[in-house]
Amino acid sequence: MIQKIARSILNSYYKPVENFISNPLETQQRTLQYLLEHGRNSLYGKRFDFENIKDYTGFNKKVPVISYEDLRPYLEKIIVEKKENVLWDTPVKWFAMSSGTTEDKSKYIPVTKESLYNGNYRAGYHMLGTYAVHHPNTAFVLGKTLVMGGSQQVNKIGDSIYTGDISAILMKNLPRAVKKRRTPEEIALLPDWEEKLDKLTEYSKKTDIRALVGVPSWMLVLLKKIVEDTGKSITDLWPNIEVFFHGGVSFLPFREQFDKIIPSDKMNYWETYNASEGFFGVQYTPESSDLLLILDNEVYYEFMPVSEWDKEDPEVVPLEGVETGKQYAMLITTSGGLWRYKIGDTVQFSSVSPYLFRLTGRTKQFINAFGEELIVDNADKAIEETCRKTGAKIVEYTAAPVYFTENHNGAHEWLIEFETEPKDLKEFTELLDDSLKKLNSDYEAKRSYNLSLDLPIIRSVEKGVFYNWMKQREKIGGQNKVPKLANDRRYVDSILDFVSKKY
Repeated sequence: MIQKIARSILNSYYKPVENFISNPLETQQRTLQYLLEHGRNSLYGKRFDFENIKDYTGFNKKVPVISYEDLRPYLEKIIVEKKENVLWDTPVKWFAMSSGTTEDKSKYIPVTKESLYNGNYRAGYHMLGTYAVHHPNTAFVLGKTLVMGGSQQVNKIGDSIYTGDISAILMKNLPRAVKKRRTPEEIALLPDWEEKLDKLTEYSKKTDIRALVGVPSWMLVLLKKIVEDTGKSITDLWPNIEVFFHGGVSFLPFREQFDKIIPSDKMNYWETYNASEGFFGVQYTPESSDLLLILDNEVYYEFMPVSEWDKEDPEVVPLEGVETGKQYAMLITTSGGLWRYKIGDTVQFSSVSPYLFRLTGRTKQFINAFGEELIVDNADKAIEETCRKTGAKIVEYTAAPVYFTENHNGAHEWLIEFETEPKDLKEFTELLDDSLKKLNSDYEAKRSYNLSLDLPIIRSVEKGVFYNWMKQREKIGGQNKVPKLANDRRYVDSILDFVSKKY
């Protein structure tokens, strides 16, 4: 009876999803009007004359596209000068800490009550409903959910203003009934990563865990520790384990390892797209990891062709202007007070009815040193295919250009930490190169006859290198991720230097 009621509640969460799928453009138009109404009384709204913006044309004309550097002076007015109604017309009580810019260790993303409850939590219900409608026999809500959240403690930075990893903010504000079904807050919000791993392991040994939530790379660290400490397989420990709701990084390079550590035909993997700035997408069907763009979460979306990224007056299109198969950088306007904000992610739509897309990378994570335009999506897929063909399994990777010299052409240098080494690294290299050629015609052209690019250089690093390098940088857990690609050598050289000093 309890299971039947739980399923009925979960299925009810899908009704709003059906509504915005049926009326996507109307939903977005209503969202824009709602956001402008709340923004009119803010300092930002007065500066850019929101009062006289009647439609998208006026919005596009009057309001600039901004980056974090443009946003920072307004954040200082809230945090330092204690001003109200700066970006939004209700108080900002929280700031989500995200990966920093060159000037700052962390970015501070404003979180309002509206963006928290009508954005993040609402999208979370959509995730549950979308999953449940495809899995009518689901029973994960009858057990506990193990959440691998941020490792940063929530800190007070002013009068009633707090900062923390977005996952910590979400946990801190959850309804009491939901908290009871999840990892205890006193464990989930521990600031020390090693202590958190130990406490989560102890907690999980005696708990009926049925669902997992987190970033694949960090969840894998935890699951391996649990197996090692208990001497039991995950399915022996948690016979009712059913689903992993994951996001943050591509799941492709990790899928094989999860299949190995959770050897169950009943296990499901459901992808999400949530960030410090909001919760934007959720997997739509079990057959594909393509994400459904969430349209009723108080986020207005715009899309910029990646070729426009660095232009002073870029071409931008609203949702109705997107085309399938084209690379876009995503802009968001939210009830958190972000206005036409460049979030830094790139997407590609596979459908416009409904609006389905996949994340293809970061605007700052690519290699284009020689005109090859290699993106993270290419790299993840090539790694996955090469591992499948060679039997190799990887933990993490990063890649960067090797520049021309008098003695050699350019190349890409890959640092890879293998869980299972390939039998022949040369064969692995050649297969990876072949896969990249198939996925990316620009890369293939630059590799032709080794005219611009030589064969990739692959260096296998010791187990634990990426984990310890991230730990040294205080980037462990939560929303932190290893940068996959860079158009310069800062990450690769930093790791090589770290290895040379025998961390």
